[in-house]
Amino acid sequence: MRKPVRVLVVDDSALMRKLIPQMLAADDSIEVVGTAMDGSFALKKIEELKPDVVTLDLEMPGMNGIDTLKEIMRRHPLPVIVVSSHSTEGASITLKALGLGAFDFVTKPTDASLHMAETARELIAKVKTAPQCKVRPKLFPRIPSRADAPTDMTPQKIVRNSAGIPTRVVAIGISTGGPQALEFLLAQLPGDFPGTILIVQHMPAGFTDMFARRLDELCAMRVKEAQSGDMLEAGRVLVCPGSRHMKAKRLPLGDVAVLTDEERINGHRPSVDVLFRSVAEEFRSEAVGVLMTGMGDDGAEGLGAIKKAGGMTIAQSEDSCVVFGMPKAAIERGYAQRIVALDVLSAALQTVCNRHERSGGIGKAVEAGE
Repeated sequence: MRKPVRVLVVDDSALMRKLIPQMLAADDSIEVVGTAMDGSFALKKIEELKPDVVTLDLEMPGMNGIDTLKEIMRRHPLPVIVVSSHSTEGASITLKALGLGAFDFVTKPTDASLHMAETARELIAKVKTAPQCKVRPKLFPRIPSRADAPTDMTPQKIVRNSAGIPTRVVAIGISTGGPQALEFLLAQLPGDFPGTILIVQHMPAGFTDMFARRLDELCAMRVKEAQSGDMLEAGRVLVCPGSRHMKAKRLPLGDVAVLTDEERINGHRPSVDVLFRSVAEEFRSEAVGVLMTGMGDDGAEGLGAIKKAGGMTIAQSEDSCVVFGMPKAAIERGYAQRIVALDVLSAALQTVCNRHERSGGIGKAVEAGE
């Protein structure tokens, strides 16, 4: 019989130190071995109890969550699941924690009676997956943000007019491990990248706008949280807002992103499958689907739809994934035409998009019946 996953719960709130163990108690394969009310106590408990996973509140007195996380990564590289507030400040500090090597995060339920069961399911799934992950606090080299870089090192945005029709539409689906991986990938793409990129990152509402702004600071392409009607332009990256679905749509005056509030797919909203299927239907051979690190199998069937439509399909390699779930599902079903490591993914995308450049872009190719 498999040993239970041993969890240490770290939170300064007595209520959360009671609620989180209650949530995890619903699954027999998880054992909460202890709790701690602050960072200093947590580090002692880790030494004593040897947990497999730590849940960590970031807003604590004394040694705060970020400092605690840094010490955990330095002394005992364990999977850490951040338990974050839904506030703007909570989103900012959570993204910082993910950049420092936290495995993933869940948000504290704003209304215990309405959201407790949903939060419990999410937390249980992540706790059970975490021990199999690759804990790499320095997974990628640090990329300086625009705020701390000299002026001459600031990523140079390429100013385009409305005629910047992309050669290809690149749809990326990603989940656990995604923030670090996307920072690394997009920072390597040039501002004059000829394709447009649409991203579904499994992340709740309130986090994606700040995440998109961070990506925009780190890379030469223009990045923003998507709004319905945003044009699909070369050199542009659109990140799907949390708790909404994103589709791509061909229109006579130009190709756009469309947001919807349809039901969850595969338990997710946003869902990678929704984006991938729309890109397959609308752009067919001009679509590129990329499935990256993450739990579960969201996006696998959508990648199959892109392959069937004649597009290019890529899965991130196992050795470069934090969690080899979503890419593995697509590979096992035969939907990934190429398996690419993260450190060469940017080069692969540039090759694919440059090779298919046409004078009239996607629109002209479709009108010509190609």
